[in-house]
Amino acid sequence: MRYSQVFPKTLREAPKEAVTANHKLLVRAGFIDQLMAGSWTLLPLGWRVVTKINQIIREEMNAIGCQEMLMPLLHPKEIWNQTGRWEAADEVMYKLKDTRGRDFVLSFTHEEIVMDLMKKHIRSYKDLPLNVYHFSTKFRNELRAQGGILRGREFLMKDAYSLHESEEDLMIWYEKYKQAYLKIFERIGLDVYVTEASGGVFTDKHTHEFQVEAEAGEDTIYIKPGTKEGYNKEVFEGDVKQFDVKRCIEVGNIFPLGKMYSEKMGASFIDRDGSKNPIWFGSYGIGPTRVMGTIIEVSHDDRGIIWPKSVAPFQAHLVDLKNGEEIYEKLTDAGIEVLWDDTDRPAGQKFADVDLIGVPVRLVVSEKTLRQAQGKQIEWKERASDKTELLSLEEVVERMKK
Repeated sequence: MRYSQVFPKTLREAPKEAVTANHKLLVRAGFIDQLMAGSWTLLPLGWRVVTKINQIIREEMNAIGCQEMLMPLLHPKEIWNQTGRWEAADEVMYKLKDTRGRDFVLSFTHEEIVMDLMKKHIRSYKDLPLNVYHFSTKFRNELRAQGGILRGREFLMKDAYSLHESEEDLMIWYEKYKQAYLKIFERIGLDVYVTEASGGVFTDKHTHEFQVEAEAGEDTIYIKPGTKEGYNKEVFEGDVKQFDVKRCIEVGNIFPLGKMYSEKMGASFIDRDGSKNPIWFGSYGIGPTRVMGTIIEVSHDDRGIIWPKSVAPFQAHLVDLKNGEEIYEKLTDAGIEVLWDDTDRPAGQKFADVDLIGVPVRLVVSEKTLRQAQGKQIEWKERASDKTELLSLEEVVERMKK
């Protein structure tokens, strides 16, 4: 990608109201743009990152046998009345009426929609277990839409749902999702704690959250020393002195919902002995846009973003100070994702943008590198290091392929 064609360009200053690192840096670097409080546009660079986060999530969901689909965002009141959440979750819902006076809500989650779907198709224990997921927009009337992209009123969510013939089978799959989530966050490059938490408006059972330690976090968690497990402050009942207290950002959660939804919505199946029983239910969420913001909170310096290789918008940022087009074309032909700064700006501005945008590897082609002997014509520098090396094109390609 030629930087001259990238939309938009970087900004010198962060928004005046920005407090968190993700708000300051993602806006300055051209990854996101704010429409209003809690509502963000994912710009081309931001969408590249979120697409890579989504693909990691998709691969791990598929690996445990979860099937991807897509459900509606506009829901009729009648669906939500069946579980009582039209009233119980009123404070977070965006409700509206159409021209005929009918009541609707914009999706803040999809448990009722999944259960309505499944009761049409699940007949027997032979149809279970069943696991489905989708990526979709969620709308929540957050009282405090702050922290940049960490807490929005409109945001992207991957939510998965599992359906079972017994509580035992639900908890077997609950553990499968927990392990899948740990793989997802490891691949993305986030170090997570697993904490017990309340179910909020989703369930009266305790649930589990995946938390990342960060100054911008809104959650206080208590971790058992020497482990990666603990409790959210809202359910903590122990002796504080015996736990490590941390400030964290929640990046995922899993809910063992039990039978409440199926009982209230009349979703049942014929058991092995011929009896009719309600379906056991679980739900599992990760917010890819919040994940992107969390990465910035834990991976940046005073110059800009430091992206993990797995989700960076590009693999390399090529700074062209002398005849770099040929290098760019050869790297692209080799299958390397390259952001090529082909502009005629001063070198200092180009280098500042490299650090701000945060691509893992900076490559420089200049008169100096082109004069080097033995074909060492490209300067290699990793974003998280101050060390530079001179490499041949072949060596660059080889390293990029690792």
